[in-house]
Amino acid sequence: MLVVNLAISIALIIGLILIPKLNPSVSLVLASAYMGISCGLGVVPTLDTIASGFGSMMTSIGLPIGFGVILGQLMSDSGMAQKIATTLVHAVPSKYVLWALAGAGFLLAIPVFFDITFIILVPIGIAVAKQINKPMSYVATALIIGACVAQTFVPPTPNPLAAPDLLGYSLGTQVIVGLICGLIVTFIALFICIKILDLGLFNEQKDVNHEVDVLKNLEQRQTKELPDPPFVLSLVPLLLPVVCIMISTMIDAMGAEDGNILVSVLGNKIFALVVGVLSAYLIAWKYIGMKASEKSANEALGTAGVALLITGAGGSFGSVIAATNIGDALISALNINTDSVIMVCLFAYFIGFIFRVAQGSGTVAGITAMTIMATIAPSVNVHPVWLAMASLAGGISIGHVNDSGFWVCTNLSGFTVTGGLKTYTLPIFVVSIVTLIVTLLGATFVPMA
Repeated sequence: MLVVNLAISIALIIGLILIPKLNPSVSLVLASAYMGISCGLGVVPTLDTIASGFGSMMTSIGLPIGFGVILGQLMSDSGMAQKIATTLVHAVPSKYVLWALAGAGFLLAIPVFFDITFIILVPIGIAVAKQINKPMSYVATALIIGACVAQTFVPPTPNPLAAPDLLGYSLGTQVIVGLICGLIVTFIALFICIKILDLGLFNEQKDVNHEVDVLKNLEQRQTKELPDPPFVLSLVPLLLPVVCIMISTMIDAMGAEDGNILVSVLGNKIFALVVGVLSAYLIAWKYIGMKASEKSANEALGTAGVALLITGAGGSFGSVIAATNIGDALISALNINTDSVIMVCLFAYFIGFIFRVAQGSGTVAGITAMTIMATIAPSVNVHPVWLAMASLAGGISIGHVNDSGFWVCTNLSGFTVTGGLKTYTLPIFVVSIVTLIVTLLGATFVPMA
């Protein structure tokens, strides 16, 4: 019955999001309540578990998510993000500019949410498309691939930030694996998608919305000129948190004693992000002033609220699932061979895939998949980071018309729905499959168990 109740809970989450259009956080809490009560935890213990699960998740990543969003907003509003993008794009020869755009998307999407990253970069992309005489479909594809990969696998965005806490490993491991695998996936996925576009997949007549003047719409959006901070200075808020965590991980790997204060402080995600946010504030004060910086941070908190609620509710669902001891039941009922790392990773991918296709949110899909996999992870002879990567890969698999990012990218690029399917849905699916392959190879040859 445990597995049946889990299946009903998953159906509840998807159904409540799709039919009455409830917020995903509400759907997750209601499904958590059903799961706990139907599995015999009792009404009051279930409610207590939901609350404690939310609290535990917020204790661990609440502040880091909030600080990460503030960091990204300050970089966007003060011109730092724009400076990084333009410098990278203009630093390479024309034949490599699509790769530079993907790199810029990758770099900016580490601190900045996907939608904002695309909005920042698409004007540069349009100019680049004219410069290299390439259709906008190539540019949009490059931007989407780079931004999607970093957003999905590299902290401090919510899913990769939550992964270590849900599955029990260090944040430094997620940063290193996310960066290395992410860069490999970005290169391979962009290469594949360029070859597909070269075959004539995109039809300029049918896939471009000729009734929309993209340049005019962008000019209306950009009502003010952004500041122009130096490139190196613009990189500081982005790199400082990563450097802190990497130094901590390297010192620990070199055999530091347990409780080493330097490892503990530098590797603490709150400390690392506070350092990044403070540096972003200092730069923003210089270029847009204190009042504008305060407004920017306040706007960021509105965005953070949604991410915090969904992530926290995912923690509630995870706590209820853990309380039911469903891990063994899942392994038995689904006949999952925990000695087969490939089978377990494919299962993790499949869970994320189902949630992504059904309800659209990559955040909900990834969090839910990792939450379920957390019950199985202790039985698998592989580092849990690979289970997280498989879950996250499934969680971005097929983004289509029920995904808000689809409409942002499609409309800003001036495409029709079919154009969006070819430049958003297809590239992200390629990213998902390439990531799964890289994950399976990593889990097989570098299990780190």
